[in-house]
Amino acid sequence: MILPNAVPISSDALAFAGDADIPLTAANVRLLGQQFGSVPTEHVLAWAWGRFGKRAAIGTSFQGAGLVMMDLAKRHGLQFPVFTLDTGLLFKETLELKQRLEDFFGFKIESVVPDLSLEQQEDAQGPELWTREPDLCCTIRKVLPLQGKLGELDCWITGLRRQQSDTRADIGIIELYTLDQSSKRDIVKLNPMANWSREDVWKYIRDRKIPYNPLHDQGYRSIGCSVCTRKTGNAEDERAGRWTGFNKVECGIHTFLSKKADFQI
Repeated sequence: MILPNAVPISSDALAFAGDADIPLTAANVRLLGQQFGSVPTEHVLAWAWGRFGKRAAIGTSFQGAGLVMMDLAKRHGLQFPVFTLDTGLLFKETLELKQRLEDFFGFKIESVVPDLSLEQQEDAQGPELWTREPDLCCTIRKVLPLQGKLGELDCWITGLRRQQSDTRADIGIIELYTLDQSSKRDIVKLNPMANWSREDVWKYIRDRKIPYNPLHDQGYRSIGCSVCTRKTGNAEDERAGRWTGFNKVECGIHTFLSKKADFQI
């Protein structure tokens, strides 16, 4: 089904998206990644739609890249489900943005929530766990809920960009990970925005008049939980404002999976 007013994907892109019979081994994923580096982002999304349909989903925390991907998917009639991790500790501006985006795009964004409420977490781990063990807090409120959601999918589409931080500088546009070792089940992780710059992202958002988090205009360049996010300066990495005072730069959702390697003898 193509949405009304959707911009058709070119025939070249549709042909590019039609390789559904190619097995997604580590070697083939590496070759696909080389191809993806020279095509528009919407062609990469079209490939995912052609290969996985609604077994692919966009996961977003409403940073700039996620907004661009939602818009590209909507414009080209690619009806990916969209989900976000609601930790119970988000800024009110982030929660308000979710509703504004649903109104703007005309589709619902699923909120994936932890099994433990904040009160239950406090009973089990003590008050304000994020001030003492932020890794454990992120595991409870982000990683475990995401694991459950990914169990429903074959492809996880993210807004990661190489420019965001040193830890993300080498990400591929497409990567293959082991989701469940016991069942040998893999999942494709697609990072279609990997080579976009921050400037390109925000030019697109402003040109398309996409609603965005007003905290970005107040010096927050990367926005997570309100209790673990501060404003940053332009000379810092975009994610420098997360978990200040701890030797921590990732919440864990992008590091808990094991990447499939292409071993050759």
